[in-house]
Amino acid sequence: MQALQLGATIGILGDGQLGRMLSQAASRLGFKVVTFGPDAESPAAQVSLASKVAAYTDEAVLARLAERCDVITFEFENVPASSLDYLVGLGATVAPSSKALRITQDRVFEKSFAREQGVGTVDFRAIDSLDDLKAAVAELGVPSLLKTRREGYDGKGQVWIKSTDDIAEAFNSLNGRPSILEAKADFTREISVVAARGWDGTVSTFPIGENHHVGGILSTTLAPAQIAAETVARAHDIARKVLEGLDYVGVLAVELFVLPGGDVLLNEIAPRVHNSGHWTQDGCLCDQFEQHIRAVVGWPLGDTTARCTVEMTNLLGADILDWPRLSAEARARLYVYGKDDPRPGRKMGHINRIKS
Repeated sequence: MQALQLGATIGILGDGQLGRMLSQAASRLGFKVVTFGPDAESPAAQVSLASKVAAYTDEAVLARLAERCDVITFEFENVPASSLDYLVGLGATVAPSSKALRITQDRVFEKSFAREQGVGTVDFRAIDSLDDLKAAVAELGVPSLLKTRREGYDGKGQVWIKSTDDIAEAFNSLNGRPSILEAKADFTREISVVAARGWDGTVSTFPIGENHHVGGILSTTLAPAQIAAETVARAHDIARKVLEGLDYVGVLAVELFVLPGGDVLLNEIAPRVHNSGHWTQDGCLCDQFEQHIRAVVGWPLGDTTARCTVEMTNLLGADILDWPRLSAEARARLYVYGKDDPRPGRKMGHINRIKS
């Protein structure tokens, strides 16, 4: 792809906080942004040149987006892959591709893909019936984790099976939806790699972040993580294999388990900029949002060297109401997403604290 010139228009499918921060990064680099999503008062629309408000499957609006935009990307993985195919059929340039969505939208496809690339995962079984689940628990043992194959995030759509007595209740709690049963990972820490790949195949990785979750939702990320050089090398190699296997253009995140012996297993692939990469906004010269824009418009990828150690903390629900104190903290930067309803568990913003 030929690099886009200043003033070109980027379309973003998705209108949440990730779209907001992508739009801000694109605007700073001199691009115009049109967002597309179902929310007229969305975080992304608040900071973009224009917004299209419609369902992601609305072909008339997709056609207008294809006509107006020089490249189209997306901010989250639950955009229908068929919408990307429709845009490509109209002649639009789209990155990442629908292949990345189709694989990562389904946890069975995702883990199968990882193993095809030579990347280890926990053992797993596809679940389509209660009998499937009973057989899988007998093979994988307990505790084991039952997840919906599609759409679950931030701890939603999953349940632990701690004994065989839990099997029927767990299956019913997911309403019989197609699922995946995963063996428990005996890990010492959770890390993630945020990485990018350009149209020319160039790959660039950010330093590793160490993640801590509470209730299935990311609470903090500390980066660069203090981990062995061998673990860093393994994690970066996994990210490269995933990017190349997907023929990916843009930024993605790979969430990983570090095992006691130092081995690394893939947990999930997020085909987008990621919560665990927010630290890069203050920790790197080029952050993950600018890097994604650079990748999809065909610019050279930016410098990902860490300038300092940063702890990113998510602000959930009423946490954001403490903004007067948070905004007064020394050596910290507050990011607010522009959402009106601070309901429990909702991501309202984040704060990056400079540690060194």
